[in-house]
Amino acid sequence: MLPGGRTFYKMSGSGNDFIMVDATREAPGPLAEAAVIQSLCARATGVGADGIVFLEPSTLADFRMTYLNSDGSPAALCGNASLCSARLATELGIVRMPEFRIESDAGILGARLESGAAEVDLQPVADVRANLPFRLEAGERWIGFALAGVPHLTVRVDDVEAVDVVGRGRPLRFDPSLAQGANVNFVAPDGAGGWRIRTYERGVEGETLACGTGSVATAILLAEAGEATELVRLTTRSGRTHRVRLARVSGAWLPSLSGEARLVFEGRFGELSPA
Repeated sequence: MLPGGRTFYKMSGSGNDFIMVDATREAPGPLAEAAVIQSLCARATGVGADGIVFLEPSTLADFRMTYLNSDGSPAALCGNASLCSARLATELGIVRMPEFRIESDAGILGARLESGAAEVDLQPVADVRANLPFRLEAGERWIGFALAGVPHLTVRVDDVEAVDVVGRGRPLRFDPSLAQGANVNFVAPDGAGGWRIRTYERGVEGETLACGTGSVATAILLAEAGEATELVRLTTRSGRTHRVRLARVSGAWLPSLSGEARLVFEGRFGELSPA
């Protein structure tokens, strides 16, 4: 039994799902241990999630968001977790203004809720590399890299539904040319002026239903390739849409991400099964 049967919140950001914990008054404690996180995030025997998020006090912003993947490894940023954190902090009264700031390991994020929808402003993205010299497979047009809080490869393909996301994504994710590895996104036009995207996520080590920073990195790389403009709509594997607004200032991209941040249920931790 976890101490005190602490309250948690299950949230979904376009199908990218999280266990959310208000740690503004009580530190995460054993909840931050890798083995505990693995047990809680297990789909069949735990709550089930792509990762766990702690809302914590901050001296630099209105609150701090700490994100850990389902395997217990830390990630500097998660776009959907940022959206969910913005929504939950508002619901819990941690913030009481329409615009506020979130501290993350990737820097300070601007955030806002408008008509119940969350939007976050990421730090400037300057490390962008188009047309990397990876071997292209059938149906692939180019592969690029962008550091959007965390490292991402994006593969522009003709048909995203035909992609073996795990079979193709895992070797790219572990490519020795990437010092920290990378998430791997596959993107193709949706035939209606937008894009369809699928993502292999490091730390989860499989396909997830959505990846916010992946949508941001992909939008930037599409803009670099001349295939997108300042507003990019990307339909995720869950069928829900990310919207990425882009501005270009002093050689860097300034991205803002909006999308679903849905509170699914509230619960209390009970008995843990071994990871």
